Amino acid sequence: MHFRNPDTVHAPLASYTHQIEVPPDARWLVLSGQIGQKPDGSVPTDPADQLHVALENVRLNLQAANMDIGDLVKLTFYLVGEMDSGKRRDIIHTHMDTHRPCMTLLHVSALATPEYHVEIDALAAAVNC
Repeated sequence: MHFRNPDTVHAPLASYTHQIEVPPDARWLVLSGQIGQKPDGSVPTDPADQLHVALENVRLNLQAANMDIGDLVKLTFYLVGEMDSGKRRDIIHTHMDTHRPCMTLLHVSALATPEYHVEIDALAAAVNC
């Protein structure tokens, strides 16, 4: 995969990449929106804790498809309410480490039920598989 931040576009505002070119022989994985719900059905009340859980759910889905965080190409975050941007970036960095997929973050008025404050859509692509 080719990660690029063109000189003709502003520098990324956080730990993401402006564009990723995926080769034609890649194996794609599309995830449904992952929420901050644990396997036991519990949902933390703190949105930051939900973000941790949702990112872990993304990782576990990748693992089930024999992929890992490094295969992520695009993440779209849907957030309800406010979350400290520094804390949010730290949480994402903790889960992404040095990987910089393309990212979009949206603040929305609501998700499927009022207890959910975070949802993440993800696209991954594995090469040389």
